Amino acid sequence: MMKCYIIPVTSLQQNCTLLCCESSGKAAIVDPGGDVEAIVDAIQQADVEPEKIFLTHGHGDHVGGAKDLGQQLELAIEGPHQDDRAMIEQRFEPDRWLNHGDQVSFGDQQLEVSHCPGHTAGHVVFFHRGVNVALVGDVLFQGSIGRTDFPGGDHRQLIESITRNLWPLGDDVTFIPGHGSPSTFGQERLTNPFVADAVLDGSR
Repeated sequence: MMKCYIIPVTSLQQNCTLLCCESSGKAAIVDPGGDVEAIVDAIQQADVEPEKIFLTHGHGDHVGGAKDLGQQLELAIEGPHQDDRAMIEQRFEPDRWLNHGDQVSFGDQQLEVSHCPGHTAGHVVFFHRGVNVALVGDVLFQGSIGRTDFPGGDHRQLIESITRNLWPLGDDVTFIPGHGSPSTFGQERLTNPFVADAVLDGSR
């Protein structure tokens, strides 16, 4: 239905993700932070036709290659939420700002959009219900959570974004973070030292 290929880019090893629609041969690129040639090579190796770029938030290691890739391949850029406008506007203007409850699509695939502020004010998460995969940017990591000491960061907001918007999607959801290895929401609810159920219950 939909395959996901992780392409680590930039010196920060940011997880740019290539989403491929098996039925249509179309593709979308999530968070092309840099190393545009490597991303183009991965698209060619997957033998798909890129259609759109989706952005989770405005930090440079996630959006740094978006303008060049979009121009080179003539792709629309969608996301993040407009509360990250100040981070992006000197680089480019997305074709579409996203809001909570929106959907994005490419080929025959649709992903649900959740506004999940905390790491940045305009951070969004993409969820594909059909394959039970979420692309969470820098909201949540295997064993950790996003930093909140950057401008626009808010620790309380981040915890609320995770518990109110991500956990209800289900423990069996696999998530691809902005850096590091994928995990599941269920695993993080058990073991994550910041947002495990036992940790949060003990802090209430």
